[in-house]
Amino acid sequence: MDERATEAIHVSQPKFVIEARRGLFNIDLAELWQFRELLYFMVWRDIKVRYKQTIIGAGWAVFQPLITMLIFTAIFGWAVKIPSDGVPYPVFSFSALLIWACFAQSVTRSGASLVAEGGLIKKIYFPRLVVPISAIASPVLDLCFSVPVLVGLLLYFGIMPGWHIVFLPLVVLATILTAMALGLWLSALNAQYRDIGYVVPFMMQLGMFASPVVYPISLISDQWKYVYSLNPMVGIIQGFRWAVFGGAAPAPDLLMLNGVIVLVVLLTGLVYFKRTEPLMPDII
Repeated sequence: MDERATEAIHVSQPKFVIEARRGLFNIDLAELWQFRELLYFMVWRDIKVRYKQTIIGAGWAVFQPLITMLIFTAIFGWAVKIPSDGVPYPVFSFSALLIWACFAQSVTRSGASLVAEGGLIKKIYFPRLVVPISAIASPVLDLCFSVPVLVGLLLYFGIMPGWHIVFLPLVVLATILTAMALGLWLSALNAQYRDIGYVVPFMMQLGMFASPVVYPISLISDQWKYVYSLNPMVGIIQGFRWAVFGGAAPAPDLLMLNGVIVLVVLLTGLVYFKRTEPLMPDII
């Protein structure tokens, strides 16, 4: 793996000079573009390794949320009878599970990415931002693989998406940016403190129930909605459902609050990541 990755690096940029830069973010977009072949290599490698020697291959990207949806429908939809805002509970839960799984897997994989690529990081120089960015691509592809199942559920229950389906790519983009914001922080922290790698998967499991995945946001009282919406995934999940099958649109003020939170986390994450970057070969 290291030999092929090293070859991809040399093909991307045969000759370069490492210089100290000043500034708050120190992001060289031109350098990232020069190493795009390494990014493509890492993404393709992750996809191949993830489904290597499996019988159904990428079908696991569909099978896991589908089984989870059936379990949630039996427990929360039929037994507990949690309301689903007039939408059949299988569609209600599956739509949220898709976008949540994309987010949770992106954060988990991105947070562990620097440690996983430690051998390559110690061997040769390349922009370290390539590593957490590449880790997000695989969960996004899993989301794409699962969309046809969601379409099948919509057709089965006679639900026809409206004009707001055009906002679906924006919701997915917001999910990617949110995952990247957390991933930058967690990957840099995990390089120094390996406890992070054990905490993140557990927090993702808890986070699913702190987000409107199995229940609608309408169950949250008005006095707590602003506090509840400090979780950026609240607006994203509600926006994904609205884009797919309509219903109540996300409140503009809550979306703005979510956007500000994600922007702050993303910018501060970039600052912390770039300041930690020179130390990575020594601490990983």
